[in-house]
Amino acid sequence: MSLTDQTLPSLWDDAHAKSLSPEALLLYRSNLLGSDKRITNFGGGNTSAKLSKIDPLSGLATDVLWVKGSGGDIGTMQLDGFSTLYMEKLLSLINLFKQVGDEDAMVGYLPHCTFNLNSRAASIDTPLHAYLPYRHVDHMHPDAVIAIAAADNSRELTEIVFKGEFGWLPWQRPGFELGLSLHQFAADNPTKRGVILEAHGLFTWGDDAKSCYENSLLSINQAQQWLDTKLADRAPFSGVKYQALAPAVRQAFVAEIMPVIRGLISEAQPMVGDFNEGAVALEFVNSNDLVALASLGTSCPDHFLRTKIKPLVLPFNPKTDNADTIKPLLDQLLKTYRADYAAYYQRCKRANSPAMRDANPIIFLIPGVGMISFAKDKATARIAGEFYINAINVMKGAQIAGKYVGLPEQEAFDIEYWLLEEAKLQRMPKPKSLAGQIAFITGGAGGIGRATAERMLNEGAVVVLTDIDAESLATVQQELAERFGLDAVRSVLADVTDETSVIDAIKTACREYGGIDILVSNAGIASSAPVDETSLAMWERNMSILSTGYFLTSREAFKVMKQQNRGGAMVFVASKNGLVASPSASAYCTAKASEIHLARCLALEGAPLQIRVNVVNPDAVLRGSKIWTGKWKEERAEAYSMGTDELEEHYRQRSLLKRNVFPVDIANSIFFLVSDQSSKSTGNIINVDAGHAPSFTR
Repeated sequence: MSLTDQTLPSLWDDAHAKSLSPEALLLYRSNLLGSDKRITNFGGGNTSAKLSKIDPLSGLATDVLWVKGSGGDIGTMQLDGFSTLYMEKLLSLINLFKQVGDEDAMVGYLPHCTFNLNSRAASIDTPLHAYLPYRHVDHMHPDAVIAIAAADNSRELTEIVFKGEFGWLPWQRPGFELGLSLHQFAADNPTKRGVILEAHGLFTWGDDAKSCYENSLLSINQAQQWLDTKLADRAPFSGVKYQALAPAVRQAFVAEIMPVIRGLISEAQPMVGDFNEGAVALEFVNSNDLVALASLGTSCPDHFLRTKIKPLVLPFNPKTDNADTIKPLLDQLLKTYRADYAAYYQRCKRANSPAMRDANPIIFLIPGVGMISFAKDKATARIAGEFYINAINVMKGAQIAGKYVGLPEQEAFDIEYWLLEEAKLQRMPKPKSLAGQIAFITGGAGGIGRATAERMLNEGAVVVLTDIDAESLATVQQELAERFGLDAVRSVLADVTDETSVIDAIKTACREYGGIDILVSNAGIASSAPVDETSLAMWERNMSILSTGYFLTSREAFKVMKQQNRGGAMVFVASKNGLVASPSASAYCTAKASEIHLARCLALEGAPLQIRVNVVNPDAVLRGSKIWTGKWKEERAEAYSMGTDELEEHYRQRSLLKRNVFPVDIANSIFFLVSDQSSKSTGNIINVDAGHAPSFTR
């Protein structure tokens, strides 16, 4: 039973490599290593090369350290992700370092070593590369190697697994002291291929980019193959305690509890969730060792910086319990976790420690179900879950190799509340106005739906789009995902007239992101006929989509917002026809009037829960609107006795402002009504019609 799917293959392409410059070769090596999470997690690890470059001041050749800069990811970075520093100046810093207490002050000297005015900030790992006397260095966080590094007998295991070709160094926080320890190790052990850092990771090196890369792969494969031989005849995590629930049952459970958890942990800022039901997560949560190992916390600093020192294990028995049995326990479970975290902070804080951060858990482990993670945005939540998967793999291997040992509490705290880490957090950009909020938009494949999604995404929200048009919906999702990232947008095929379809779509939003903060009810059609020619089928279709559809969607979203207990905002995209009758459109006008009055009813019921409900009334949004691509355009032109090509100009001239109305205009008004700018508005109507006097609300 393997921690990985297979031995890591070499992806090196000699023909391609020969065409690259030395710095491009470093990038190539870095991207190859970062492309596989078995080698290192997102944002974790770093690579370097000491290259000869022409000094722009002297015109002479000088050695320059190219090393991954602060905050980068080796799998996706480009050349501008590397810091460049004069080696001569970096070596001179050794004389300034006197004691461990100087660590933070030493970081302030790194900018003075910058080569060629490079603006990429150097990371705290820079000394680890600078003071190793090798041209090419990799520092990776492979699960297989950290499993050995995090075992209680890691020093002995290093000797056994690597047959004396690797050294071992005890745990030290990354920085200048560790850099000098590596320097001394290399001087004392010139024949070693690399070194294992206790509870941390792997350092390897080579004379050129390819040999360094291959040394890294060989080292990880050695560790993996040794672990595989041990795993062959031992049950991971002391065996299976529970069987996983069926996928549909797991997903339904998660859709039920994620909004409740989200509401309880979103007091400081709205959180976005991620659900992982992969094989690694399920094996761990269903094991006998779950509670004991989870309580030990993680070992690698990269892991607990993303996941907190330990997760929250829900006391859920998949044989007997369900969502209704666990929901009442969540509030107290979270209070206990926060109190425990506050006690950890008080025990470990230093005189100059930053203030305690959000004390809520990031990782939730549920027997029979899987893992949930919550963070300020979807990408961060997903990546936190991926990091905990790395931690699970480490615990699995360490328990087989010996006994897993988490990082000592004080060491963990000193990493989590490191002043340099705090400074990095303070440099992060201010959150956008809808950061952490989850928007659910019906009619998402149409012009108004798409424009609204773009507006929400630009303001930091994540978006779930629904539509009945599968092809258009897929196209819109793909285009938005390309612009805003795969994590930011989801789509689900849904028919707003079908109760089951609506319920399933809302559950998808809860399972994918954790809940709903914003509902934009926008699905629509239009039809035109004199009343004596209006069939019952036409009447019922209008009422089904424009009235019943809005009711079903808002009812289900209301339930979720009520569970979250954090308020919310709904906007109905109605029409000026809901206020003013138009000729030959009785079914459409009546259904739109129904929407408006439903919004008023919801505003009344939602107010005690801080759920605001408002209406936007567009008029004559011809461009980009799907309802104008069909028969409706011909019907309206016929009603006004004109050609279809005259209709847009007719509406423009009819308006008081003599202006056309576009989907983006509707989207801007919707954004206003869901944002804090309108936090004291509910039950209101905004007409976006360039001025239509009969539609003035009164």
